[in-house]
This record gives sequence, C-alpha cells and structure tokens, in this order.
Amino acid sequence: MVNDKKAQNPMRDIKVSKLILNICVGESGDRLSKAAKVLEQLTGQQPVYGKARYTVRTFAIRRNEKISCFVTVRGEKALQLIESGLKVKEYELLRRNFSDTGNFGFGINEHIDLGIKYDPSTGIYGMDFYVVLERPGYRVGRRRRAVSTVGIQHKVTKEDAMKWFQTKFEGVILNKAHYI
Repeated sequence: MVNDKKAQNPMRDIKVSKLILNICVGESGDRLSKAAKVLEQLTGQQPVYGKARYTVRTFAIRRNEKISCFVTVRGEKALQLIESGLKVKEYELLRRNFSDTGNFGFGINEHIDLGIKYDPSTGIYGMDFYVVLERPGYRVGRRRRAVSTVGIQHKVTKEDAMKWFQTKFEGVILNKAHYI
C-alpha cells in the first residue's frame, strides 16, 4: 500500500486532532443539565449545548430547543478518554464505525463504565465518542493567510484510520453485516 520511504516520513504520521463527546438527551431541562454535569466531570471543560433543528411533535421537541450537550477535547486528555472509552468496548470496533474521511466513532451505554462514581441524583447517561484524525500539515486548509487544500495523497483514508487504530490500541475490527 505505502512504500517504505513514504512510511518513514514524519509528515505521514497520523495523530488525534480532537475528540468530541456528545450526550443527546432529547429534551431540555433537568436531564440535560445533569448530562452536562457528567461531561464536565469527565473532561473538566464546560460543555456546549446543541439545539433541535426543527420541531418533531411525536417526540415533543420544539425548534431551537436545547436537546444535547457536547464537548471537544484535544491533546493528551483526548487520548486518555479514547483509551478509557475503547476499554469499555473491549478494543473492538466495527468496520462501519470508520468514515471515508479517516475518522471514527463509537458509543457507550453507561458513563459509569468510564470510572466515574455512580450518583443516584444524576442517573446514567450514554454518550458518543467521535475521533477526528489528521496528519501534520492539515493546518494549510485552516490557516487565515495563504489557505490551500490538503493533497489527496496526504488525506487520511478509511484504511489508514483502521490501520492506525489496530497499531495504536491493538484494536480489533469486526466485519459484521449491516442490517437495517
């Protein structure tokens, strides 16, 4: 796939750009504020609230009503949280957990599996982990002056992300069929 000369290039190393932790409660109010407290306890950062795009009467959701909270974590803290999240999943992900753009995501059912002590007043919340991967040099697409595009050879692909996951975390990728 990639020859030896390319593999030794330090600009080809893949790293975690950011980790997004999301708890979607589906309603505003007390449950949402408790979910935000869980995220703050886990990351030490103030979570941001997500709003509903449109009204869904069957779910009793109104447009622009706060229904979820999320937090973006970068650096060493992100790697620690990914490690603890994958430990809950037993380092097993499905092939469909990986996107074509070289990112991957997974969910856990109970936040207490991450090592947070159970509090009956808070309850138990599931959450989504979404990991964004990048290579050095991705800044050229985001900088203010002389913005350019990342070349097709330099972008992280699905196969690159899966290989990185298997080598970094000794993870297992299951190839289960997707049923609707």
